[in-house]
Amino acid sequence: MSLPDRFNFAEHLFSLNRGRAAKTAYLDDRGPLSYGELEARARRLGAALLASGVKPGERALLLMLDGNDWPVCFLGSLYAGVIPVAVNTLLTAQDYAYMLEHSEATTAMVSGALLPVLQDAMEKAPGQRVRSLFVSQPQGALPQGAQDIEAAIGAQAPLAQPADTGPKDHAFWLYSSGSTGKPKGTVHSHGNPWWTAELFGTPVLGLTEDDVCFSAAKLYFAYGLGNALTFPLTVGATVVLMAERPTPDAVFKRWTGATRPTVFFGAPTGFAGMLASPQLPARDAVSLRMCSSAGEALPAEIAQRFKQHFGCDIIDGIGSTEMLHIFISNRPADIRYGTTGKPVPGYEIELRGEDGRTVAPGEVGDLYIKGPSAALMYWANPEKTAETFRDGWTKSGDKYSHDADGYYTYAGRSDDMLKVSGIYVSPFEVEATLMQHPAVLEAAVIGTPDAEGLTKTKAFVVRKNGQAVDADTLKAFVKERLAPYKYPRFIEFVDELPKTATGKIQRFRLREREQQGA
Repeated sequence: MSLPDRFNFAEHLFSLNRGRAAKTAYLDDRGPLSYGELEARARRLGAALLASGVKPGERALLLMLDGNDWPVCFLGSLYAGVIPVAVNTLLTAQDYAYMLEHSEATTAMVSGALLPVLQDAMEKAPGQRVRSLFVSQPQGALPQGAQDIEAAIGAQAPLAQPADTGPKDHAFWLYSSGSTGKPKGTVHSHGNPWWTAELFGTPVLGLTEDDVCFSAAKLYFAYGLGNALTFPLTVGATVVLMAERPTPDAVFKRWTGATRPTVFFGAPTGFAGMLASPQLPARDAVSLRMCSSAGEALPAEIAQRFKQHFGCDIIDGIGSTEMLHIFISNRPADIRYGTTGKPVPGYEIELRGEDGRTVAPGEVGDLYIKGPSAALMYWANPEKTAETFRDGWTKSGDKYSHDADGYYTYAGRSDDMLKVSGIYVSPFEVEATLMQHPAVLEAAVIGTPDAEGLTKTKAFVVRKNGQAVDADTLKAFVKERLAPYKYPRFIEFVDELPKTATGKIQRFRLREREQQGA
């Protein structure tokens, strides 16, 4: 498989779907958008960007809620050769000020509901002047010089030709979640999303044009971008978009609506919350044929309960912003719950010990990936680029083990692993065991010193509504299922766990809390 010397990813998707111009590509809270309308609006938006003075190669901050205008702006930018910088909609003005200055964005595309926080960010980033501002669904008078996206699109003819780009040229940026330190601007090429569809979206997920896709992970995440843009548009499927937070009730509303999704993309925290909801729909009320999970390893107990209720498998996998999407995964015909599955064909995987050598089956090692969808670099961060991207390999920061059959099992983040009594303990293994208890909704495990200063495991546990369980009961429950040294010596019950905007548990916040309380 290879790509031509000249390749524009937006034009690639448009060309695939010109034979289904009348078919619905997207359906958001306001209504449908056909494939023909998607292309026309995106090419007009690209023309509006260039007419406003934005030059190919310049960055455009994309701060928008999931809706039909998001893919229009993203693909329109790519078509025009402008580089969209897709950012999380849940951050602070200070975060956006950093991203504006770091990316040197000369324009911004923003949802009307998010315009105030962007204006605040622009005032906090005087070193970077945004010359053009495009607003989707404005909620009042626009700032001087800003344009309503609808009016801007209506005033332009579609660009006649895509920008003259190649598969290795800069296409878009995604910022890392920044759970530790400053977020990193991860630069992806026009060819990278093509590879994720070619290696994972079509052959592993088996998506077809008859599918209706719905992703709880938003489009600004690498996971969500594949789920709700790259993969479905590659095969001509329909995508349901939702601007609001993916609460269980909001997800159920889409599952049981007029356009019932057939494929749902979520994360372990979301699946756990849905299974605990009293509003959980009956099996015959939904049309799901398959679900996907990523972001954190999926506990076997959650997957099994979901399958029992809906008769639908959850395909667990691991991906990253740096690799753009999933590179190890279970697959519909080969699922082993409790594992992340096997390497996706087209990607090479190595687990390396502290000495840099590959580890034996059953041993825990650092996860390295080699594949054609790897990011080009972290923008203006050579130190982190050299640390992560090594001789064609990408160091993920995750710890894994693999068995003799080739299945990979998550052991935690590299900075989350614990050494108890001289033996490594995976926080995730203890958490997954705690979550098997019927009264436990979520759990997070960290290391904390005991009276002698030795590291012991401590679990922070969120109980299900109306459920009661004490610490001694949970300790005994874990002891029955894991080696004795792994059970949590300390258990604290909490109402919620600290998480990133992607839903990943921030164990470092719990460690900081412990240190402050010491």
